[in-house]
Amino acid sequence: MGEVAETNFRSEIALLQYTDARHKDPLSPMVIHIPVSTCPGEGQPHTRIAITPSPASFIDSQIREQQQNQNPNDAWLPITESRNGNAFYATFHILNSNIGFQALLLPVAFSTLGWVWGSICLSMAFVWKLYTIFLLVALHESVPGIRFSRYLFLAMAAFGKRLGKVAAIFPVMYLSGGTCVMLIITGGGTMQLLYKTICQPEACDAHSLTGVEWFLVFTCIAILIAQLPNLNSIAGVSLIGAVTVVTYCTLLWVLSLKKGRPTPLTYTPSHQGHSTMAKTSDILNAIGIIVLSFRGHNVLLEIQGTLPSNHKHTSHEPMRKAVIISYLLIAMCLFPLGIAGFWAYGNKVASTGGLLYAFSEFHRHQVTKFSMVVIYLLIIVHCLTAFQIYAMPVFDNLELRYISIKKQRCPRWIRTCFRLFFGGLTFFISVAFPFLPTLAALLGGFTLVPLTYAYPCFMWIAIKKPPRTGFVWFFNVVLGSLGMVLSALLVAAALRTLVDKGLNANFFNP
Repeated sequence: MGEVAETNFRSEIALLQYTDARHKDPLSPMVIHIPVSTCPGEGQPHTRIAITPSPASFIDSQIREQQQNQNPNDAWLPITESRNGNAFYATFHILNSNIGFQALLLPVAFSTLGWVWGSICLSMAFVWKLYTIFLLVALHESVPGIRFSRYLFLAMAAFGKRLGKVAAIFPVMYLSGGTCVMLIITGGGTMQLLYKTICQPEACDAHSLTGVEWFLVFTCIAILIAQLPNLNSIAGVSLIGAVTVVTYCTLLWVLSLKKGRPTPLTYTPSHQGHSTMAKTSDILNAIGIIVLSFRGHNVLLEIQGTLPSNHKHTSHEPMRKAVIISYLLIAMCLFPLGIAGFWAYGNKVASTGGLLYAFSEFHRHQVTKFSMVVIYLLIIVHCLTAFQIYAMPVFDNLELRYISIKKQRCPRWIRTCFRLFFGGLTFFISVAFPFLPTLAALLGGFTLVPLTYAYPCFMWIAIKKPPRTGFVWFFNVVLGSLGMVLSALLVAAALRTLVDKGLNANFFNP
């Protein structure tokens, strides 16, 4: 359950005030503080209720009764403010957050690995990620009375307060804020491409905005949409994002097949003839592209936190349905992108920087301006909608700090100020470091790989405590260890590539 705390133990937020987040057996003695008032901070007294060991049935009934009595602080925060979601809303959120622009790089990975190994690596990464997703879904309500609606709090519960923070806080915050920066760079750059596609060359040269100004336009629109109050309220936004991302992924590989292949074309792995060290680095970088094409673990528990739950109908079942539906659609996008994209462009795709650029370069005389405008618009809309999901954990964290100090709900104007501050900060970073996408492999190896492929396995062991001699314990230890080794290898390969090719550090010059 949890150690004795000075706050209501029923909320995961109480983990912030635990000396440690380890859990005792549910039948051990406990002391629970139950607030008489639903609004802490009004000077109302608190009732102290001592529960001593009693029959399991009685304690189980108490646990079930308490499980959904949400701490008032939960109802004040953007992630858990509304728990009226359903499996469809969760599907929209997962689709919108788990597919991204980086999936268009999959043909580049195939150009290094080839048909067979490219398909094998993509399939293994897909199954591995799906397995760890189901682990997180099960861990969301793994401790009676607590819903872990934030990845960081689950890590603290599994590893302890100090180790959990050290292991998870930077990856979680980077994958939220850093992804928003990437979306500004991608969305703002695509806006510029859209403008140049629509207007005449003379007008473009005379009246085009600068790269900084396009970033600012994108950020202003994103922060305007971000005024929606909580994660559940952006379900419609996520529906639009899900439709747009599935559409532009499908359009790109279908049109690439339809327009035919450029000649001459070769499918020989691009690392042929390289030295052993260079070949190893190229292969690891290709695996990194595949691994990093799957994202969204850092917002999965938050999405599940929007679903209702009680002792009869927990959030597990609708979330599993949402994961299954969304990942069937994700598979229908990613596998054709990699396989069909490599078939259409072969090794030529590596020199262009991805499927979108290969399509626009090799078929610019065959594709109508309208088709390119539609594709660019879909990418921009998806970047704007994905920004909302990835920004929500940061908004939640800022407001959590406020209510922890003030002991009251965050006023609307303060919430608006927090979101404007975050928008300004991400805009500044995107302008100061417009080369950040070239560091995606390095930073992703540090953050996304452990968070996605390793930590869920170790958290399952720490919380569920399967027998050490059993298959489940051994399998998760091996899988989690492989995830950490993979993270180290990808970081090493990314560092070697940066040293070998250099970095165009165009500070403040997007």
